[in-house]
Amino acid sequence: MTDNVKDNLTVSAPDGLSLGKQVEYEFHYNPDLLQGVPRSLSRDTLSLNPLNLPFSGNDTWTGYELSWLTPKGKPQVAILECRVPITSPNLIESKSFKLYLNSFNQSKFENANAVKDVIQSDLSACAGSEVDVALVLPSQFASLSFKEFEGELLDDLDVEINEYSPNTAFLSQSDKNVEESLVSHLLKSNCLITSQPDWASVIIRYQGKAINREGLLKYLISFRQHNEFHEQCVERIFCDILAHCEVDKLTVCARYTRRGGLDINPFRSNCEAPYPNFRQARQ
Repeated sequence: MTDNVKDNLTVSAPDGLSLGKQVEYEFHYNPDLLQGVPRSLSRDTLSLNPLNLPFSGNDTWTGYELSWLTPKGKPQVAILECRVPITSPNLIESKSFKLYLNSFNQSKFENANAVKDVIQSDLSACAGSEVDVALVLPSQFASLSFKEFEGELLDDLDVEINEYSPNTAFLSQSDKNVEESLVSHLLKSNCLITSQPDWASVIIRYQGKAINREGLLKYLISFRQHNEFHEQCVERIFCDILAHCEVDKLTVCARYTRRGGLDINPFRSNCEAPYPNFRQARQ
């Protein structure tokens, strides 16, 4: 089944990224470590107009390895949460983000608010739009909880899989009108640069003609050998469903497992606001 496999799935990455290269870790604050990737790289393959996107949303990041020093040299730790708007010209390249956060390890700051303000300013400059940043301090850790997507699980469906590159031919629908939430933990793609695996759980909430569940599961699994960044994959899923299924309202949200102390959670919707940040079992 290859008739509807897109012939424009290849997305190239800009030269000069640190991802995939051996680098020295820096332990003193260095904002120049951050690198942005133009969102247009994949949106051009989807024929998306940046001034008229079919979705709203954000990219929510969670950083579990943030640390800095007080003026007296005492280490502090916090969990970083940041939200990058999908209207920003750039997404933030993940390895550069990790290297940047490491540069705080031996750097002295007056307090947590000073750290937050610096990170917010630097991420906003990298993304090209205002990024929202919050720090969760150890005194707040006990209030954090796990939460899974609420919806009907697709993963127990008995389907035969023989394609591992995105194929929209799997997408179809019936004449029945529904409003439902469908969940899968089987989304896997590969890093655009290194081909290392990226693992995610995904929820698809929609209103419209009932999407064939077996076909949807096969479509999601078909990303298994696809090379693209997290944010790009979620936008591709959203656009493919919107183009090939008769849905009026649609939300696609994926929560990826962490790598290098960071998880990325893209949210795209034409009908609702981004969900609050939470942690799933695999994160």
